Amino acid sequence: MLNSPDAVATPDNTADIATHANEIARIAADAARGYFRGTLGVEFKADESPVTQADKGVEAVVRQYLADKFPDDGIFGEEQGFEGLDRQNVWIVDPIDGTRSFLSGHPLFGFLLGYLTDGVPRLGVIGMPALNEVLIGMKDQGATLNGKPVSVSGTCRLSDAVLFVNEGDKIYRDHPALFDRLMTSGQTRRFAYDCYPHALLAMGHVDAVIDYDLQPYDYLPVTAVVEAAGGIMSDWDGKPLDLNSDGRVISAATPQLHAELLELVNG
Repeated sequence: MLNSPDAVATPDNTADIATHANEIARIAADAARGYFRGTLGVEFKADESPVTQADKGVEAVVRQYLADKFPDDGIFGEEQGFEGLDRQNVWIVDPIDGTRSFLSGHPLFGFLLGYLTDGVPRLGVIGMPALNEVLIGMKDQGATLNGKPVSVSGTCRLSDAVLFVNEGDKIYRDHPALFDRLMTSGQTRRFAYDCYPHALLAMGHVDAVIDYDLQPYDYLPVTAVVEAAGGIMSDWDGKPLDLNSDGRVISAATPQLHAELLELVNG
């Protein structure tokens, strides 16, 4: 077994992969903090989403690490696209999850990293650089926050749940009837964006998250963390998430709560 990220991981050993994932999260956090609340050059993609020097810089250092330590694996990053996506083992990277938060000085931006084997998430990382938090979830091995085990709540009824609605403005625009239903659901509800509500669910603070218009690098790393913590994450039809999912996502603490959310979103 590897004891240092200076060595190359054995692809079939998830614990070794986790050692490297933790080191990557540290490197990415250091890089992101070097840009945070500084002067950023901002560009806009074709879909009008912003990209900053930080997005590009963080992804560059992560890609370099992966190229050095895992030269036979594929990489799928938000900013630089994919290399070797048809390989058995693929890393998926979102360097700054929440660029709009980042460029506005809001500390709830994240760093996402996933490790897929045959398209199935085996490991996920949700790093919160400004909060000094790193969640790592390993398939069938549980989830940790800064090295300490975490797990989802046991909430089974939506009427008792803390519900987060991510991308609420987009849901209101595209699905107004669902938005109205969401506004009367849950014991407590909050609006948010990006990965942190799902992280809070994995920690047991939040019971459910409805999310919308995501990309694989947004949801696949998060899926690994939520499911390792004992939760359920699917698309709005209840299907497992993969590289071809449509970006409509439900996270829930329990099967009963997940079933209620599926009924809610499908009206």
